[in-house]
Amino acid sequence: MEYPDLGLIIGGKWRSGEGRDSMPVINPATEETLGDLPMATAADLDEALEAAERGFKVWRAVPPNERGKVLRKAAELLRERRDRIAAIATMEEGKPLAQSRVELEMAAEIFEWYAEEGRRAYGRVLTPYPAGTRMTVRKEPVGPVAGFAPWNFPLGNPARKLGAALGAGCSVILKPAEETANAALEVARALMDAGLPDDVMSVVFGVPQQISEHIIGSPTIRAVHFTGSIPVGKELMKLAANTMARTTMELGGHGPVLVFDDADVEAALDQSVMSKFRNAGQVCVSPTRFFVQEKVYDKFVDGFVQRAGRLNVGNGLEDGVDMGPLAHDRRITAMEDLMADSKAAGAEVRIGGSRSNRKGYFFEPTVLENLPDDSKAMTEEPFGPVALMRPFSDYEEAVHHANRLPYGLAAYAFTRDHRTASRLGDDIESGMIGINTFRISVPESPFGGVKQSGHGSEEGIEGLESCLVTKFVSEA
Repeated sequence: MEYPDLGLIIGGKWRSGEGRDSMPVINPATEETLGDLPMATAADLDEALEAAERGFKVWRAVPPNERGKVLRKAAELLRERRDRIAAIATMEEGKPLAQSRVELEMAAEIFEWYAEEGRRAYGRVLTPYPAGTRMTVRKEPVGPVAGFAPWNFPLGNPARKLGAALGAGCSVILKPAEETANAALEVARALMDAGLPDDVMSVVFGVPQQISEHIIGSPTIRAVHFTGSIPVGKELMKLAANTMARTTMELGGHGPVLVFDDADVEAALDQSVMSKFRNAGQVCVSPTRFFVQEKVYDKFVDGFVQRAGRLNVGNGLEDGVDMGPLAHDRRITAMEDLMADSKAAGAEVRIGGSRSNRKGYFFEPTVLENLPDDSKAMTEEPFGPVALMRPFSDYEEAVHHANRLPYGLAAYAFTRDHRTASRLGDDIESGMIGINTFRISVPESPFGGVKQSGHGSEEGIEGLESCLVTKFVSEA
């Protein structure tokens, strides 16, 4: 298929290159240039901020059911354009086409969720005190929102940022990842085609630090929603502090998986390998540290290695591909540095461990054993197709390993003992926990972490609340 032209959206209006600086968008499976992406100028950003102010006044006055119609229509358009949009996402990010189609459905469902939940931003009436007074608590849209979305879910992440803000009645400036620009633009285009008024939404690209400093530094922005790394999240929080803008931070993790000796090992293996190598491990909630009880450790590791060896790695647009390339060449460098450190620390490479001998940013599915706790791989999020294996003896040791790091985004466990499952829900320090499943995200559920994995949640009623403020009115 032909790759669409790239551009900016300023206040609902399309802007092409027109003399702006640009950067290439690369297909990670072929290393070919797909197109040139224009970078927003300071004047563009000022226009986007001015549009957000105007758009907020317009959009907040639109009744929630009418706002919902726009979101539902956008979801319908996404599904009608599924094959085309999914192919664009795969060309830009690399994941298999089947995974891009699932992600597009996720984006559509998010829009539908906020279309309905936006109608339930209720307040309440308090008991008069003293008699004859009227006391009300109101929920109102917070104001213009700045959303920053990464490249690993180029359809789902923009939908989260846009859906919550628009469902609550806020205008929004979205800064998606430059690597996956057209996928995000297609999500925005569906909203525009669905009837979103001008000025309510802008989509900008550029040097991330310059964009964030300009947008978040403006008093126009009242909330910042960011998905990305912990260091960048901390810097954005500092910027937001200057104007007291609210922040929702969905940051990195290092997902532990606890496999107890009473687990259904075959079922755990089938789910674990599929989840680990989904999107080549470039998932914030990806399982990375596998702690397996001693009795079943060898069986689990051997089964994991066998299944990893059967994965078909290739161009995500081709049939039968299980795992595509990494999203860009920087991830290859990161994986090679991780492997060098792991081997120096004494790791045993059971499978993989190196870049594939082919064109494109491909890295082999990798399984490592015998890494010490202080090694880089065991302490820093790999964000790649690397699984780390370690045996444990008892429940207390397993929970210690799960909670040892300063992250707390997602954790998983496999056990058939209901008492153990219940204890894990209490004892693991994580924003999301999957027991006998890796399915921890649906539009109705909160998505977010604890500790250095961030604060606040997207999706669910919590996602809408992040775009609302509470006002108390007392009338005598």
